[in-house]
Amino acid sequence: MTPDPTPDQTPDPALVTTPDLTTPLPAVRLTHPEWTRAATVYQVNQRNLTPEGTFRAAEAHLPRIRDLGIDVVWIMPVNPIGEVNRKGPLGSPYAVRDYLAVNPEFGTLADLRHFVDTAHDLGLKVILDWVANHTAWDNPLAEDHPEWYARDWKGDFRPTPWWDWEDIIDLDYDQPGLRRYMADAMAYWVREADVDGFRCDVAGFVPLDFWEGVRAELDAIKPVFMLAEWESRDLHTRAFDMTYAWSWNETMHRIAMGKADVEALKVYYAWNDRFYPRDAYRMTFVSNHDKNAWEGTEYEQFGDALEAAIVLSVVGEGVPLVYNGQEAGSDKRLAFFDKDLIEWREDPQGELYRTLFALKKAHRALWNGAWGGRMVRVPNSDEASVIAFVREAEGDRVFAAFNLSPTEATVTLGEGPQAGSWADAFDGTPVALSVGDTLTLPAWGHRVLVGA
Repeated sequence: MTPDPTPDQTPDPALVTTPDLTTPLPAVRLTHPEWTRAATVYQVNQRNLTPEGTFRAAEAHLPRIRDLGIDVVWIMPVNPIGEVNRKGPLGSPYAVRDYLAVNPEFGTLADLRHFVDTAHDLGLKVILDWVANHTAWDNPLAEDHPEWYARDWKGDFRPTPWWDWEDIIDLDYDQPGLRRYMADAMAYWVREADVDGFRCDVAGFVPLDFWEGVRAELDAIKPVFMLAEWESRDLHTRAFDMTYAWSWNETMHRIAMGKADVEALKVYYAWNDRFYPRDAYRMTFVSNHDKNAWEGTEYEQFGDALEAAIVLSVVGEGVPLVYNGQEAGSDKRLAFFDKDLIEWREDPQGELYRTLFALKKAHRALWNGAWGGRMVRVPNSDEASVIAFVREAEGDRVFAAFNLSPTEATVTLGEGPQAGSWADAFDGTPVALSVGDTLTLPAWGHRVLVGA
């Protein structure tokens, strides 16, 4: 018997599209809300912000947060917390028991809406922490829709593999019903609480196409701001305005601990310049709830380098974050699974943030993404200790230099865009710079100049 001939594998020309390689596509194909152009972010851990731990009590802090120079208030998860396999007395807010309800520990939906309305009246935006990767064991979805959950080798519900997250179980985004439910749940909070977007927990563990679809649906309700707890270029294309700059934080930590020098930081900025889209926002931070809870306070991480790290997080490319308590110089870990009040006090660190955020808003060069200026390196004679750069946008210029070492450094500035007349950003002292000038910086010192 003669075998059948091999089927024709030639693709139908009508179904093949050839990209026009001569016309570049925009790397970021979403529209950042206008109010994010010079935005700063403040993270609220409502459990520890006030003795009451409620939205109503937290409202009293909103004018102070606004006066700090903040634009976006990020509230940690507001949902009820699971009780099965709970960690600690109060549990992790990232073990969600009900996506459509408010944790009574914090108040009611009306209280949350009042918080958001108050924030809006003050010119602030509010984003909610959203946990799409997993639920608590006792989330009703586990009983009503067990097919929506991932399984282990035995066929049982499982926590996220390789982590110690025993208080949660993973969802399975191959399930169409889950995708529709999760998208509708997110839309619910935009409609019912009038929130302005989401910070999405472990965003990289959820498929990108889901996030892209959700972003389009949410933008159809109102322009939203989306922050991914992840570090990946592709998330910026159609899904997220901002991703975490984990590697910036980790590199600054290593430098502060004497385990690396400025050469390691150049790796971060090289990737930021060439790998990430020009209009990608990356969140630069010295502390957040993860770093504070698991790796010590900002002081333990950065020591004498703390102020330099804070200044660089604001004047370098990136969107700066303040974790509640930083402005009070908080010098302790905050318990993650129990109540642990922030010790509120006046502290020079608060004034530093106010000054830096006012500087950021006043100078176009320091704005976010494509609205601001790129960091252009100014070479110097001690590249292992000192990093210097100029940012410029629409004729506005900012020069910054940082000595990220424990000894004083005197450097000669090489050929870069620093020539011209400047003024000290903090005291207004006139400064002239040119190629070949020397600059002396104390240990862990910094200098920020604005175009005169």
